[in-house]
Amino acid sequence: MIDRDLPLKKVISDNIKRLMKERGWTQLKTSEMSGISKSTLSDYINCKTLINPGNVEKLAKAFNVKKSDIDPSFNLESEDSKNKGTILNFTKLPIVGAVSCGNGMLVYQEIEGYEEVPTSWLNGGEYFFVRAKGDSMINARIMDGDLLLIRRQEDVDSGEIAAVLIDDEIVLKRVYKTNGTIILQSENPKYQPIVVQKSDMKNVRIIGKLKKVVLNF
Repeated sequence: MIDRDLPLKKVISDNIKRLMKERGWTQLKTSEMSGISKSTLSDYINCKTLINPGNVEKLAKAFNVKKSDIDPSFNLESEDSKNKGTILNFTKLPIVGAVSCGNGMLVYQEIEGYEEVPTSWLNGGEYFFVRAKGDSMINARIMDGDLLLIRRQEDVDSGEIAAVLIDDEIVLKRVYKTNGTIILQSENPKYQPIVVQKSDMKNVRIIGKLKKVVLNF
């Protein structure tokens, strides 16, 4: 039987895990702070059970966040809204392992699978996922194996994190621009920055902007 609630369960699970990680809480600590049993919390995290509204409220209070930060179906409504519920729509996006840029066109070569995300995460343009590799972005709380939502675009503002194609390998770097030079900076001091002249970016190409990190537990 198809579990039609599974996409929503995954989003809720990711939200709970993200909030736990941000606060440094274990499942036991989260259980103690929220008053939700550890076994029930484990079911939510492992996508076995769809969270009920009462426990959404308990977790929201424990984490000091909005209920919609736990369960996105709790969308905030305007005061004059007559609708008391919003249907959550999902979009399926590819998890891209490799791309090619033949003839100036960006083509997905290796797709390891697809992931459904709330359409509300997307705001125009084309999106795809890549997986973080290694520890070069750990100070930006991006860990090896994390799923990264990328908006496809050929440029980003200085200081933003981008998916960059370097010799056919997709890497994540913070991009700085200065005096005709682009600096690709890791978020780990053990890695040296990559300095590229804008006029010499034959083997380096920005392919998208980081929009969201989906944690890997």
